[in-house]
Amino acid sequence: MSRPKPLSGFPEFLPAGRIVENRVLEIVTSTFELHGFAPIETRAVEPLSQLARKGDIAKEVYVVRRLHADAADADELGLHFDLTVPFARYVLENAGHLAFPFRRYQVQKVWRGERPQEGRYREFTQADIDIVGQDALAGHHDVEIPLVALDVFEKLHRDLGLPPVQLHVNNRKLAEGFYRGLGIEDTAGVLQRVDKFDKVGPDAVTQLLTAEMGLSEAQARACVSLAGISATDESFVDDVRALGVEDPLLDAGLEELSALVRVARRSVPDRVVADLKIARGLDYYTGTVYESFLVGSEKLGSVASGGRYDSLASDGRLTFPGVGYSFGITRILAPLISKGRITASRSVPSAVLVAVDAEESRDQAIAVAGALRSRDIPVEVAPKADKFGKQIRYAERRGIPFVWFGAGYDDSVKDIRTGAQTAADPAIWSPPDGDLRASVSMDGNER
Repeated sequence: MSRPKPLSGFPEFLPAGRIVENRVLEIVTSTFELHGFAPIETRAVEPLSQLARKGDIAKEVYVVRRLHADAADADELGLHFDLTVPFARYVLENAGHLAFPFRRYQVQKVWRGERPQEGRYREFTQADIDIVGQDALAGHHDVEIPLVALDVFEKLHRDLGLPPVQLHVNNRKLAEGFYRGLGIEDTAGVLQRVDKFDKVGPDAVTQLLTAEMGLSEAQARACVSLAGISATDESFVDDVRALGVEDPLLDAGLEELSALVRVARRSVPDRVVADLKIARGLDYYTGTVYESFLVGSEKLGSVASGGRYDSLASDGRLTFPGVGYSFGITRILAPLISKGRITASRSVPSAVLVAVDAEESRDQAIAVAGALRSRDIPVEVAPKADKFGKQIRYAERRGIPFVWFGAGYDDSVKDIRTGAQTAADPAIWSPPDGDLRASVSMDGNER
């Protein structure tokens, strides 16, 4: 059998990379729980009609069918392309069992049939948080969500050395109100083109707005001027007012966005930027929107995003407005892991390898390993009896720092990095705290 070729867009990490990913997910999920978010998981597939209910995403969806399904069993299903749409369905199905406002987190794979490139994959892991109300949801949750996100990113920066982020925020009410004040009716179409600002530049956006949307030159330039406004404080309000456009929805958006920036600035200075070109492509967002960029790796684009949605979930009688945030775990980690910028100190969890003198003494080695594991020390037993030098080299290849000798009769443990060997009792010996788990290093700086 020939060696299989990798599938583009479906990243698979080696064990050391997976250890890094697990450590990141530990920090992410533990932070979510500190903020009171409960875990859920939804199925991988949804009816195509549900997936396409909001936004034009037909080209992105992977269709799923049974190979031998007959016509009567040919329901059109697709793999979910994000976690928000299946979450909306989950809320509708389980509303009678949930306490609102409902705070959930969810970590799962998602699939998108787009062109693979750095930072964009066809299969990847997302970690989402949402707060959902029944019929109403207080506006202060729009401020709370980005603070949770910043808490996550600050811990990843502090504990693992990942690059810090800058969180860019805008408000759809602000943008749509501004466009209405200019006399523009198709505000969604303008938003879609303004969303290309960073990719194509202001002149190209101006041309798109006049050629494709039929805007006058003055209208288009006003839209581009709005998109060019950014600030880390509330000064953006004066900049918007200086453009001379008035509309009640614009006023509401300015008030909501300035409140967010004010609170975030007190909590995490200079990490939040009011960036009025942020639009978010999906059309279910109705208020605040968020995009996050790794400092120094901005070319990756947004690695985490979200926003407020007031009508994503409704059963015709009740409406469930919400606000959420999605972390692109694979998008953040895959480029760093593939380039060797972040790695684990060893490819296995094991801190100790118990050497086997002879196969007849394997039972004693297993007993020593059991005693160590009973105290939460990760251990493996040598796969075969061999010369001690070969067993040490086996541990070195796997990054295991300690080798245990003389299991059951003359116990000693050797730090194979320094060569120091001391007598040890499996009932009380422990490795140093820094060796108990694989450490993670970013650009050579161990954490």
